Amino acid sequence: MYMPAHTREERLDVLHSLIDAHPLGALVRPDGDGFTADHIPFELAPACADAPRGLLRAHVARANPLWRQDGAAMLAIFQGPSGYVSPALQDLQAIGGRTVPTWNYAVVHAHGRLRVIDDREWLLAHMRRATRHQEDRHGHAWSVDDAPRDFIDKLVRATVGIEIAIGRLEGKWKTN
Repeated sequence: MYMPAHTREERLDVLHSLIDAHPLGALVRPDGDGFTADHIPFELAPACADAPRGLLRAHVARANPLWRQDGAAMLAIFQGPSGYVSPALQDLQAIGGRTVPTWNYAVVHAHGRLRVIDDREWLLAHMRRATRHQEDRHGHAWSVDDAPRDFIDKLVRATVGIEIAIGRLEGKWKTN
Protein backbone atom coordinates (compact mmCIF):
# COMPACT_ATOMS: atom_id res chain seq x y z
CA MET A 1 0.00 0.00 0.00
CA TYR A 2 1.27 3.46 -0.82
CA MET A 3 2.25 5.03 2.48
CA PRO A 4 3.70 8.53 2.84
CA ALA A 5 5.54 8.75 6.17
CA HIS A 6 3.03 11.17 7.72
CA THR A 7 0.19 8.64 7.25
CA ARG A 8 1.99 5.64 8.78
CA GLU A 9 0.59 4.23 12.03
CA GLU A 10 2.83 1.69 13.78
CA ARG A 11 1.57 1.52 17.36
CA LEU A 12 0.37 -2.05 17.90
CA ASP A 13 -2.35 -1.02 20.36
CA VAL A 14 -3.80 1.50 17.88
CA LEU A 15 -3.73 -1.01 15.02
CA HIS A 16 -5.35 -3.67 17.21
CA SER A 17 -8.01 -1.16 18.31
CA LEU A 18 -9.06 -0.56 14.71
CA ILE A 19 -9.29 -4.32 14.03
CA ASP A 20 -11.28 -4.84 17.22
CA ALA A 21 -13.67 -1.99 16.39
CA HIS A 22 -14.06 -3.05 12.73
CA PRO A 23 -13.58 -6.85 12.72
CA LEU A 24 -15.07 -7.53 9.28
CA GLY A 25 -11.94 -8.04 7.23
CA ALA A 26 -11.47 -8.61 3.53
CA LEU A 27 -9.21 -11.67 3.32
CA VAL A 28 -7.38 -11.45 0.00
CA ARG A 29 -5.56 -14.32 -1.64
CA PRO A 30 -4.32 -15.17 -5.12
CA ASP A 31 -6.40 -17.49 -7.25
CA GLY A 32 -6.08 -18.79 -10.78
CA ASP A 33 -7.43 -15.62 -12.41
CA GLY A 34 -5.99 -12.98 -10.11
CA PHE A 35 -7.27 -12.50 -6.57
CA THR A 36 -10.21 -13.52 -4.44
CA ALA A 37 -11.47 -11.68 -1.37
CA ASP A 38 -13.65 -13.19 1.34
CA HIS A 39 -15.32 -10.86 3.83
CA ILE A 40 -14.97 -12.50 7.23
CA PRO A 41 -15.53 -11.28 10.79
CA PHE A 42 -12.32 -11.94 12.69
CA GLU A 43 -11.57 -12.40 16.34
CA LEU A 44 -8.29 -10.73 17.29
CA ALA A 45 -6.26 -12.68 19.84
CA PRO A 46 -3.53 -10.71 21.63
CA ALA A 47 0.14 -11.03 20.89
CA CYS A 48 1.90 -14.11 22.22
CA ALA A 49 5.33 -15.72 21.87
CA ASP A 50 4.37 -17.44 18.58
CA ALA A 51 2.61 -14.35 17.20
CA PRO A 52 4.10 -11.11 18.58
CA ARG A 53 1.73 -9.01 16.43
CA GLY A 54 -1.37 -11.04 17.36
CA LEU A 55 -3.56 -13.73 15.84
CA LEU A 56 -6.60 -13.43 13.62
CA ARG A 57 -9.14 -16.22 14.16
CA ALA A 58 -12.30 -16.96 12.24
CA HIS A 59 -14.35 -19.73 10.73
CA VAL A 60 -15.59 -20.30 7.21
CA ALA A 61 -18.09 -22.59 5.55
CA ARG A 62 -16.64 -25.96 4.66
CA ALA A 63 -17.94 -25.24 1.13
CA ASN A 64 -15.58 -22.22 0.91
CA PRO A 65 -12.37 -23.30 -0.90
CA LEU A 66 -10.37 -20.85 1.25
CA TRP A 67 -9.73 -23.44 3.94
CA ARG A 68 -8.03 -25.73 1.43
CA GLN A 69 -5.11 -23.26 1.22
CA ASP A 70 -3.42 -24.18 4.47
CA GLY A 71 -0.05 -22.41 4.66
CA ALA A 72 -0.82 -19.90 1.89
CA ALA A 73 0.05 -16.22 2.25
CA MET A 74 -2.97 -14.03 3.02
CA LEU A 75 -3.72 -10.33 3.38
CA ALA A 76 -6.54 -9.24 5.70
CA ILE A 77 -7.72 -5.65 5.19
CA PHE A 78 -9.62 -3.85 7.94
CA GLN A 79 -11.22 -0.49 7.21
CA GLY A 80 -12.02 1.99 9.93
CA PRO A 81 -13.89 5.26 9.65
CA SER A 82 -13.75 7.04 6.31
CA GLY A 83 -15.32 10.00 4.60
CA TYR A 84 -15.24 12.54 1.83
CA VAL A 85 -13.68 15.92 2.63
CA SER A 86 -14.99 18.85 0.58
CA PRO A 87 -12.90 21.96 -0.08
CA ALA A 88 -15.97 23.87 1.15
CA LEU A 89 -15.05 22.75 4.67
CA GLN A 90 -11.83 24.75 4.57
CA ASP A 91 -11.13 28.47 4.79
CA LEU A 92 -10.49 28.92 1.06
CA GLN A 93 -9.32 32.52 1.42
CA ALA A 94 -6.69 31.59 4.00
CA ILE A 95 -5.18 28.98 1.69
CA GLY A 96 -5.61 30.97 -1.51
CA GLY A 97 -8.10 28.44 -2.89
CA ARG A 98 -5.33 25.84 -3.18
CA THR A 99 -7.24 22.75 -2.21
CA VAL A 100 -9.07 19.85 -3.79
CA PRO A 101 -11.52 17.28 -2.47
CA THR A 102 -9.97 14.32 -0.68
CA TRP A 103 -10.95 11.24 1.26
CA ASN A 104 -9.93 10.59 4.86
CA TYR A 105 -9.66 7.04 6.16
CA ALA A 106 -7.97 4.63 8.52
CA VAL A 107 -6.99 1.16 7.37
CA VAL A 108 -4.96 -1.79 8.66
CA HIS A 109 -3.34 -4.47 6.51
CA ALA A 110 -2.47 -7.72 8.30
CA HIS A 111 -0.20 -10.15 6.45
CA GLY A 112 0.34 -13.76 7.41
CA ARG A 113 -0.06 -17.40 6.51
CA LEU A 114 -3.29 -19.30 6.83
CA ARG A 115 -3.51 -22.15 9.30
CA VAL A 116 -6.52 -24.42 9.03
CA ILE A 117 -8.03 -25.81 12.23
CA ASP A 118 -10.50 -28.63 11.72
CA ASP A 119 -11.29 -29.27 15.37
CA ARG A 120 -14.79 -29.24 16.87
CA GLU A 121 -13.74 -28.00 20.33
CA TRP A 122 -11.58 -25.19 18.87
CA LEU A 123 -14.49 -24.10 16.67
CA LEU A 124 -16.98 -24.10 19.54
CA ALA A 125 -14.63 -22.15 21.81
CA HIS A 126 -13.95 -19.63 19.02
CA MET A 127 -17.66 -19.23 18.21
CA ARG A 128 -18.48 -18.72 21.89
CA ARG A 129 -15.73 -16.09 22.38
CA ALA A 130 -16.50 -14.21 19.18
CA THR A 131 -20.24 -14.19 19.87
CA ARG A 132 -19.78 -13.15 23.51
CA HIS A 133 -17.47 -10.30 22.44
CA GLN A 134 -20.00 -8.93 19.93
CA GLU A 135 -23.00 -9.51 22.19
CA ASP A 136 -21.26 -7.67 25.06
CA ARG A 137 -20.32 -4.81 22.75
CA HIS A 138 -23.91 -4.37 21.63
CA GLY A 139 -25.47 -4.81 25.07
CA HIS A 140 -27.06 -8.19 24.34
CA ALA A 141 -26.74 -11.46 26.21
CA TRP A 142 -27.33 -14.17 23.59
CA SER A 143 -24.94 -17.12 23.77
CA VAL A 144 -24.13 -19.92 21.35
CA ASP A 145 -25.35 -22.24 24.10
CA ASP A 146 -28.81 -20.65 23.84
CA ALA A 147 -29.35 -22.34 20.47
CA PRO A 148 -30.44 -25.99 20.25
CA ARG A 149 -27.45 -28.31 20.63
CA ASP A 150 -28.24 -30.32 17.48
CA PHE A 151 -28.46 -27.10 15.45
CA ILE A 152 -25.05 -25.89 16.69
CA ASP A 153 -23.54 -29.34 16.10
CA LYS A 154 -24.75 -29.20 12.49
CA LEU A 155 -23.25 -25.72 12.01
CA VAL A 156 -19.92 -26.75 13.55
CA ARG A 157 -19.72 -29.75 11.19
CA ALA A 158 -20.31 -27.36 8.26
CA THR A 159 -17.46 -24.99 9.22
CA VAL A 160 -13.69 -24.99 9.44
CA GLY A 161 -11.55 -22.79 11.67
CA ILE A 162 -8.82 -20.56 10.32
CA GLU A 163 -6.06 -18.69 12.06
CA ILE A 164 -3.47 -16.23 10.80
CA ALA A 165 -0.44 -15.35 12.90
CA ILE A 166 0.13 -11.74 11.88
CA GLY A 167 3.60 -11.55 10.39
CA ARG A 168 3.42 -7.94 9.21
CA LEU A 169 1.00 -5.23 10.26
CA GLU A 170 0.63 -1.91 8.43
CA GLY A 171 -1.58 0.98 9.39
CA LYS A 172 -2.44 4.07 7.39
CA TRP A 173 -4.31 7.03 8.88
CA LYS A 174 -4.91 9.41 5.97
CA THR A 175 -6.49 12.46 7.58
CA ASN A 176 -6.48 16.18 6.85
